[in-house]
Amino acid sequence: MNRKHLEELRDRVPCAAVLEQAGFAIDLKESTRRAVKYRRDAGIVIVIHEGRGWFDPLSDAKGDVFRLVEHLDGLPFVEALDHVASLVGFVAKSPVWTRPERETEPAASISHRWGARRKLWPGSATWRYLRHGRSLADAVIRAAIGQDRLREGPHGSMWAAHVDGDGAVTGWEERGPDWRGFSTGGSKVLFRLGSPTALRLCVTEAAIDAMSLAVFEGSREGSLYLSTGGGWSPATEAAVRTLAARPGARLVAATDANSQGETFAGRLRDIADQAGCDWLRLTPPAEDWNDALRKKVREEKERRGAKKDLPHARLPRQG
Repeated sequence: MNRKHLEELRDRVPCAAVLEQAGFAIDLKESTRRAVKYRRDAGIVIVIHEGRGWFDPLSDAKGDVFRLVEHLDGLPFVEALDHVASLVGFVAKSPVWTRPERETEPAASISHRWGARRKLWPGSATWRYLRHGRSLADAVIRAAIGQDRLREGPHGSMWAAHVDGDGAVTGWEERGPDWRGFSTGGSKVLFRLGSPTALRLCVTEAAIDAMSLAVFEGSREGSLYLSTGGGWSPATEAAVRTLAARPGARLVAATDANSQGETFAGRLRDIADQAGCDWLRLTPPAEDWNDALRKKVREEKERRGAKKDLPHARLPRQG
């Protein structure tokens, strides 16, 4: 088959068709229009470039639809080619988006776009979202603002900065009541909250989880609360390895209590073993740390309400 025919076949069979036929399902909650996440048990594949490309966030694997078949089935290229050809005409399900397309952003630098957004303040829409919608404590929100990790996103959403080893913003996690994603054109490294020289390195999968763990622990002294943003890019791995190489470092895998969280925890343990540093698995009492925090706050409110409803004890009459 010549190059022209290969290109035609590549155009006619999207990566989504291969994944759906192989039993993968769309994780709509974790997907964006530019990056659709597919899951099958512990396996994850992110489809990009309007269905023409993909990558595995848990490894370095990536490529086109032919490489995807090779990756999933371990087939040589000739057999992968036949498999792709057999899927011509297969119509994969399209994600049902509940959020309209964002307007095209101006070609501005990451630092300029970050600097153009306002910082949070008590009573602002994003503050209310984090304080009441996510149950984060004022002290932790203020600490994140003080380290310039948070900005007001559109429609009351939160922007949480990822920074490199020099503190430069490389991108940001975007979270809101009806939206989650990552900055267009940005790159995931690490969200960092705490002392830059801390040796207890708590790695979570989302900035809100990192801040939630800080609430649980009372922003434990000597701890740095980190988020990978739900991915595992080469830049993220390099940043974690640099931190783990510090003398006396302890790597705490505070990832989610699910299959993806366990996969990330295993990667962190490998890094700790290679760096010769201590390692600890810290599992949230719910699926993630923010779920656990919100549950705890609800239960505390219910207990306070129950106490208010108790009849007051009567004092015995005198005389």
